Amino acid sequence: MINYNIKEVAERLQGLRTACDLSIEEFCEKTDMNVEDYKKIEAGEKDFSVTFLYKCSELFNVDLVAILTGTTPKLTTYSIVRKDKGLPIERRERFAYQHLAYSFKNKEIEPLLVKAPYDDAEQDKPIKLSVHEGQEWDYVIKGSLKFVIGDHIEILNEGDSLYYNSNTPHGMIAYGGEDCEFLAVLIKK
Repeated sequence: MINYNIKEVAERLQGLRTACDLSIEEFCEKTDMNVEDYKKIEAGEKDFSVTFLYKCSELFNVDLVAILTGTTPKLTTYSIVRKDKGLPIERRERFAYQHLAYSFKNKEIEPLLVKAPYDDAEQDKPIKLSVHEGQEWDYVIKGSLKFVIGDHIEILNEGDSLYYNSNTPHGMIAYGGEDCEFLAVLIKK
């Protein structure tokens, strides 16, 4: 299993940004990022979301895994990731992600196993929304997911799935009193 260091990711982001001759302001405009938040990310002082990294990988035309680890995936025929051995990505508060194809080169999708902890306090609060290029397919493996997309709220239970345009503001939380585990497949445009 490959791990990554947040400060090294910050250095790679800065290197990619400067190699593309983008000012911080230009970069933030292209990735829908707040300038002050990005400065903290680039300094290695602030966490980043998977959505943000996905936007960076699209902008720089590099694999998301290369940004995270500095290692370019090499496999082209097939890749196996054993149970609990995916690349851990813990970049959304309290959510845990495992990238399930981190060693495969030129992926057309980004398959992620996501564990969302249930929190009673967030059930009546607005859900944080994000957007990114492409489409996404989410499949609930265990528990329930309260999913917001645009103006719609959907409750997804075990075995339910949702396919959507990820340019539409969307977000989710575990629902129904227990943690939720789901498969999120980000599909590139």
